[in-house]
Amino acid sequence: MRSKKAQSLSLTTIIVAALALIVLVVLVMIFTGRIGVFKTGVEKAGEAELTALKISYGDCHPTTAKEASFLDAISKAASEMEKETARSILKADISACKSYIDEATCSGAGCAWK
Repeated sequence: MRSKKAQSLSLTTIIVAALALIVLVVLVMIFTGRIGVFKTGVEKAGEAELTALKISYGDCHPTTAKEASFLDAISKAASEMEKETARSILKADISACKSYIDEATCSGAGCAWK
């Protein structure tokens, strides 16, 4: 008769794997929480930039949809160049809207009045 040897995992290997899994879960929880904090910070920075640009608004100004588009572009920007592009687009909208002097032409051009 032949003896059959079974291959199995040692108890040490199982314990190390379980500890590694616990550490991995803890790390995921930590980084998931930190990413939420980072996202909140980026959104606040975008809102601060929008507030600074709103100072230059006149009676006729970009719509809230254009402002939301700006905030979205700022939060998704991966580089300073992309952020500057978003700023320049909103600045162009602001200057285009400022050129309208009455409510009818302002609204007709896709801007908001006061």
